[in-house]
Amino acid sequence: MLDARRELSSLLDGDAAYLPVPADDPRAAELLTSALAAGEPVDDRCALVVSTSGTTGTPKGAMHSPESLHASAEATAAALGGPGAWLLTLPPHHVAGLQVLLRSLAAGHEPVVVDVSAGFDPAVLPDAVDALTGPRRYTSLVPLQLRKALSHPAATRALASLDAILVGGAATPAALSAAAEAAGLRIVRTYGMSETAGGCVYDGVPLPGVRMRIADAGADGAGRVVLGGATTAFGYRNLPDHPAFAEPGWFRTDDLGAIDDGVLRITGRADEAITTGGLTVVPQVVEAVIETLDGVAACAVLGLPDERLGEAVVAVVVPERTAPSAEQVRRIVVERLGRHAAPRRVVIVDRLPLRGPGKVDRRGLRRELLRDSAPDRPLLP
Repeated sequence: MLDARRELSSLLDGDAAYLPVPADDPRAAELLTSALAAGEPVDDRCALVVSTSGTTGTPKGAMHSPESLHASAEATAAALGGPGAWLLTLPPHHVAGLQVLLRSLAAGHEPVVVDVSAGFDPAVLPDAVDALTGPRRYTSLVPLQLRKALSHPAATRALASLDAILVGGAATPAALSAAAEAAGLRIVRTYGMSETAGGCVYDGVPLPGVRMRIADAGADGAGRVVLGGATTAFGYRNLPDHPAFAEPGWFRTDDLGAIDDGVLRITGRADEAITTGGLTVVPQVVEAVIETLDGVAACAVLGLPDERLGEAVVAVVVPERTAPSAEQVRRIVVERLGRHAAPRRVVIVDRLPLRGPGKVDRRGLRRELLRDSAPDRPLLP
């Protein structure tokens, strides 16, 4: 794990190339070290190989130069109103956490680090925020952390004193954004990935120096999101011909979206679409509808094999206080999206399995659902 100022500073200066790995997960560290050939020669331009948290299960390493890392830090500062000190509440081996450290050091301020190896405790936020120096103060959270912080009054007050809070790593439900803003938090919804040095689109608008376009757009203007510009990695470690980087200076994502009046709107992922009864359902669109119901804290939608339909739409819901009924879930989806998108099954769980900094582990969730097909039996402890 990169947590030493000397190593991080040498990375920004281009004096070394690093592959950050989790210090608290030896098995994952060994996998990344082997898969990404740590210790072997690397491209002279490379200062950082940062692993992806993609859905394939095979790690890839996005290669960044000092220039792309500095461009990201400078563009972030410009978008937020100026450089400042940053509070780290994310695992530092993921790009979002690593960038918190790099932004703070690039601005000349020591970052404040919260240990989240045993989980995120919002009770530590008041003291951590007080320890921040600098003319401006920032942090970055995933939606689950934001939800926890809003349930803790002292943590909420501490976060409200910050100049900005980046929220990313997963889609932020509209109700959660509204609750945060009502509490006085200055949240900025971010979109990006390891290949773009983390978040590079803020509230749908690209950072300075970042470009975006839609490829293979349909009649509705939606298609594959393609990102480019100064913050983009120059390729994958030991994968010189990967199609995602086929066009120099651009990265072809697996996300689907549209650009409306210069604002990017993500609608889902190309590799997660559900084909049911010959029709296509984008899980994230259904999730956004279900999350508007009272009593829904989080939701994941996926397809399971079905002899008649090919795939059946299944909704997995984490309740907040009283869970909505399956009929309520189906009704709102039918009203908003049509009967084909309505879940054939609704499962209530205590939590959703996560991967990376805060994304739902859909592959793991699907395995759990397939393992236990009884609709009335708890699936995830």
